[in-house]
Amino acid sequence: MNSYYIHNGTESTGPFDFDELKAKMIAKTTPVWCAGMEDWKYAGEITELQPLFVIVPPLINNFVTPTTQTEIESLEETETTEPTANSKILGINKTFFYVLIAIVTLFIASSVFTYFENKRSAELEQKNTRTEKENLQFQLQEKTIKEQKNQIIEQEKIAFEKVLKERKATLNSRLVEVQEKLFKSVSALEQAKNKLNKAQDFQFLRSATQREQEINSSQKEIDSLDNEVVELKKEMDHISLELEKIKI
Repeated sequence: MNSYYIHNGTESTGPFDFDELKAKMIAKTTPVWCAGMEDWKYAGEITELQPLFVIVPPLINNFVTPTTQTEIESLEETETTEPTANSKILGINKTFFYVLIAIVTLFIASSVFTYFENKRSAELEQKNTRTEKENLQFQLQEKTIKEQKNQIIEQEKIAFEKVLKERKATLNSRLVEVQEKLFKSVSALEQAKNKLNKAQDFQFLRSATQREQEINSSQKEIDSLDNEVVELKKEMDHISLELEKIKI
């Protein structure tokens, strides 16, 4: 037998002998060529390749042929009226079993979903409750802190007012003392001026030196009292200004 080349539409391969061509399962329309051929031909046109395309029926192994038409009808009636063992699962119709399984699966899935939803809702509610408690505690803390601040401010205010009252009482007491001193100093100044006037008058049995000494002594006393009166007036003015600033 010749060796043939085959063409798959894009390229040619070969050469192949009969067994190799059979293994490749070529068709009648497969282009082939061998030495001595003028041109390519279809495999179905080559006489020696015809055995490749002969259809061989399969072997009969466990095929049972019904002997009579009655047996065929009996078998058909049995198939339609009595379910086989394969149509039942655990003694339950297969279709009903699958429907039951679907219902149970749906119920379980729904239960699981409900469980997790309830759990999630409980966690959210617990979280919200905890947040509300924390906010309430924070508000109470803020309120307590504010009250403490107000108490501190009130205490500081009371203490400040107490200091002002004490300062005012001290200033009033000092003002009374200064006024008394001023009154005494003014009186002493008047007396000193009268004494100076007397020292300047002519007197018998007094020398000029004595007269001059008396005048100088009176003048020094007057100057000292004048300075004292001025300082006391300044102190009075200062105390009065401080008392005007103190408002209770």
